[in-house]
Amino acid sequence: MVKHLLKLLNKEFGGLHEAALLLAGSMLLAQILALVRDRLLAATFGANSSLDIYYSAFRLPDLLFTTIASFVSVAVLIPFLIERLEKGEEESARNFLSAVFSLFALVMVITSALAYFLMPYIAPWLTPGFDAQAQTELVTLARILLLSPILLGLSNLLGSVTQAYRKFLVFSLSPVLYNLGIIVGIVVLAPIYGLKGLAFGVVLGALFHLAIQLPTLLKIGFWPKFSLKQIKANLSLVKKMILISWPRTLTLSSNQLVIIFLVALASYLGKGAISVFNFALNLQSVPLSIVGISYSVAAFPTLSKHFARGHLDKFIDQIVGASRHIAFWSMPSLVMFIVLRAQIVRVILGSGNFDWTATRLTAACLALFSLSVLTQSLVLLLVRGYYAAGQTFKPLVANILSSLLTIILAFFFSWLFKTNDTWRLLWENLLRVRGLPGVVVLMLPLAYSVGSIVNCLLLIIFFSWDYRLKIGPIFSSAGENLSAAVLGGVTAYSLLNYLSSYFNLQTVAGIFAQGLIAGLAGLLVNVLALWIFGSEELVDIYRAVRHKFWRGEALLPEQTEL
Repeated sequence: MVKHLLKLLNKEFGGLHEAALLLAGSMLLAQILALVRDRLLAATFGANSSLDIYYSAFRLPDLLFTTIASFVSVAVLIPFLIERLEKGEEESARNFLSAVFSLFALVMVITSALAYFLMPYIAPWLTPGFDAQAQTELVTLARILLLSPILLGLSNLLGSVTQAYRKFLVFSLSPVLYNLGIIVGIVVLAPIYGLKGLAFGVVLGALFHLAIQLPTLLKIGFWPKFSLKQIKANLSLVKKMILISWPRTLTLSSNQLVIIFLVALASYLGKGAISVFNFALNLQSVPLSIVGISYSVAAFPTLSKHFARGHLDKFIDQIVGASRHIAFWSMPSLVMFIVLRAQIVRVILGSGNFDWTATRLTAACLALFSLSVLTQSLVLLLVRGYYAAGQTFKPLVANILSSLLTIILAFFFSWLFKTNDTWRLLWENLLRVRGLPGVVVLMLPLAYSVGSIVNCLLLIIFFSWDYRLKIGPIFSSAGENLSAAVLGGVTAYSLLNYLSSYFNLQTVAGIFAQGLIAGLAGLLVNVLALWIFGSEELVDIYRAVRHKFWRGEALLPEQTEL
């Protein structure tokens, strides 16, 4: 059995939709475990100050991981490695990897050590609303979590080797094991060590993320070594890699800085605000990961090939096709997440110490995050389109402008909520949270979604200027899919009210059954409407499934945050 398992892990595993569906399967499994993780966290701790400290402790390690590990990410390293491997220059590829490995290890260890000692001075800037005791606990957790960027960075670096040798299954299982490690921390370590047990679980998950790739790397025999000599010998290549990476790194870092700012602002909004914000953010990342990341990553190799060969028409057609399919999946996700938000949150998080107030606030935040599911997914695709064309500056400009806007809007919306009754009552009544404490936290996901929408619009404008992007088919498809999704949403909403008298909504089983039946009926109406509309995307998906998509070849995304 072990022999068969190793054979499967070492198996070598290309069409856009086939690859995207293959990716979606692995992403779905990781996201299911992530939901289990969040349910355990919610049930064990609830939306309180303890989880606020836990989530806040990720901010600096996440920023370090994004800013340093992104220089040695899969997306950057694979072209360098494949170029040498295809020329039969395996020793050159090995030496280059050793140089990158050595530089990364050196920089990450030094930076993490500095962060460890400076953490007591940094913490008050991360969570200015916390009291002295909470700040002390935050420092302790953040120091433990500083091990994670090192382990995950090494894992992503080594993942470039497993993917260069087309061992995709190994890398796809890494995020699954990462979440398993965190679950072990919640179930086994937290009862013994408290919050520190949660941090130990994250480190354990990062170790799992790295460890699963080691047997494959040993079999390949492609193993990096720490060598300062190799850094010097490959300095020109390393410089080239850094020059390619820095705009991408700044783009990712600006996203992290926005989250840091929003969390800092949430620290003033009362106990549990940070937890509610993070739970809703995690829930909205499920369709984003399954749809946006899958299609953008699956499209990247083909986009790179078309642009390199000068086939700009095919390049644009690929962007348009992927955009239409992202709209196909994102629109029903957007509508169903808004309509079924209460059922989703109650089933996934509503247990143990997660009270009714936290449930309603999280559901309302989820609805506001969901407004930008489509645009966030399109941003991922358009950014990779620019990367495939060898341009990294335009995505950076769009991201910085939208990030600044998000920060300004978070301040403005929060101020307006506290000073203008009309604005406050609009959102309280619209999302059915009137009278609840801490409702002002809703302004943070609202600002985040508006910023994401502006980011997408900027990239569409830039892409249209640079490559004459055909935006008509994209908007037409989005409108068609939105119309079908709204019909499905109305069906689901009507059924929710009808079924409420047939199920016991005081139990998880009753809530789940109500939401499941209403959701499936809504999706069925959605599909029927698309069939009547003659949706091209619906036909493409049907063909992709018949084509046995699991035989496809794909490039998997690396983890970009802890």
